[in-house]
Amino acid sequence: GKKSEVVLMEEITGNLAANNARQIYNQVVGLNIYDNGDAGLQLNIGGRGLDPNRTQNFNTRQNGYDISADVLGYPESYYTPPAEALSEIQVIRGAASLQYGTQFGGLINFKFRKPNPVKKIELISRQTVGSHELFTSFNSLSGTVGKFSYYTFYNYKSGNGFRPNSGYESHNAFAHLGYQLSESSKISFEYTFLDYLAQQPGGLTDEQFYENPDFSNRTRNWFSVNWNLFALKLEQKFSQKTDFTLNLFGLDASRKAVGFRQNRVSQPDDPEAPRELLADNFNNWGAEARVLTRYNLFEEESVLLLGSKYYEAENEQRQGPGTAAADADFSFATEEFPYYKRQSQFTFPNKNLAFFGENMFSLTGKFSVTPGFRFEYINTQSEGSYKNIFLDRAGNVLESVTLEDNRNFERSFVLLGIGAGYDFTGEVEAYANFSQNYRSVTFNDIRVINPVFQVDPNISDEEGFTADIGIRGRWKNMVSFDMSAFALEYNNRIGEVLKKEVRENAAGEMEETGRLIRFRGNIGDAFIYGLETFADWNLKNTFFEQEDDIIAGVFVNAAFTDSEYLRSEQNNVEG
Repeated sequence: GKKSEVVLMEEITGNLAANNARQIYNQVVGLNIYDNGDAGLQLNIGGRGLDPNRTQNFNTRQNGYDISADVLGYPESYYTPPAEALSEIQVIRGAASLQYGTQFGGLINFKFRKPNPVKKIELISRQTVGSHELFTSFNSLSGTVGKFSYYTFYNYKSGNGFRPNSGYESHNAFAHLGYQLSESSKISFEYTFLDYLAQQPGGLTDEQFYENPDFSNRTRNWFSVNWNLFALKLEQKFSQKTDFTLNLFGLDASRKAVGFRQNRVSQPDDPEAPRELLADNFNNWGAEARVLTRYNLFEEESVLLLGSKYYEAENEQRQGPGTAAADADFSFATEEFPYYKRQSQFTFPNKNLAFFGENMFSLTGKFSVTPGFRFEYINTQSEGSYKNIFLDRAGNVLESVTLEDNRNFERSFVLLGIGAGYDFTGEVEAYANFSQNYRSVTFNDIRVINPVFQVDPNISDEEGFTADIGIRGRWKNMVSFDMSAFALEYNNRIGEVLKKEVRENAAGEMEETGRLIRFRGNIGDAFIYGLETFADWNLKNTFFEQEDDIIAGVFVNAAFTDSEYLRSEQNNVEG
């Protein structure tokens, strides 16, 4: 009954060296892909009408543990594993992913290749060159020596984009060390390192694009990421039917962006002016335990999964003036430019405790029902201050004040879901899913950026549900298909609108100031619905069944999505 898909990397006939998302995910139905990087340094995919930017609407994991900046506080993925190191990518959609989290999009789990079980040492080295000075080097070592196993790789990427001011360089390393304690227990440790620097050429207006799509008027914009992931995993088999896993994981990471960042992308850069600098530090750790057991019910095997997760984060974010230089200098220049308007400094403590469970009841040999639940306790906090600086037309300071902005969102709730499947012939299955979903207020939602940006003090979390119904199957090992309809209700969706500023005056009364501001808050209830269809004709199995060295197929992946706001208290949103 699950809406689950697996991308087998051995079957991909695409560009793995550059993490080409259009080729890797081309048979996953209903995805929207931002294709904005030559080397695939970041993955930008969304499903069913959700924002693809940095895959923020999916819970992203590798080998079962979280890899995003902050699962609830800032669920953006600045790190994407290299496709050359993966064995498969698991995609579990929103209506079937309660055991992994609350995200509307669902789960994406990157599974790395396993250590070679029969060789003590195996070396794989792939060197790739391409247009715009692309060079990637992927090198892995793998093997098993007695009870000890290992898999490691180093991946280097460099190049220049097709536009000026878009060079990049990336270093990515990974190590998996495993030890078989006994026939029924294993322990493993994993470490991931990523460091990359990229120059950003800036945006273009439509007019600029039509005149010259290779144009860039940003020579001082830079972006840097440093990622360190740690994981310790214990796997214990209590019996033939009962397994236990414990994952301890942590992240020590940062992302920095510096450049001339005005709302109008066509505005020429002033080389004498300070650049805007945003520096974020992400520190979090967590533990997730799972027990899975199989048992007989109605003369059929059913499966029960129970688990819990504790997660704690302490993130920092600072915004202010950078230097007026053109290089990748990520140091603050507050002494040189003390009256730069956009200055803020925040910490974002975040705690999360979850309990979850699913039970697949095989009621008959053909019909199964899988109910599930997830209990969440979340405490999202914001502690910090920002500066309000007002200048006259000559650039003189009229007023400069530092304002505290501390917020605390503590809540707990239960999400429920259910899936069902009916097997018609062993090759064709009907399925249906319904699941409540939830997205926490992130610290990007509650922070204050500048004086012309206001956050609703009553901003709240987003919630809703995902449902789908469909049929999928295979015919004679030649044709496979999946057709489904889905609906996604997205209540209290967070967004931005332009509205007149309202502030408290000296008399304690609320009055309009006459200024237009960007107002961020819950702007309405949205509804997304559509059809997802997929069909694949395996030409190899049809015409070359005995040829094991051939992969050949034709497929159609078509999704039709529509959406609108059904309700809103803001102007020009509903409909």
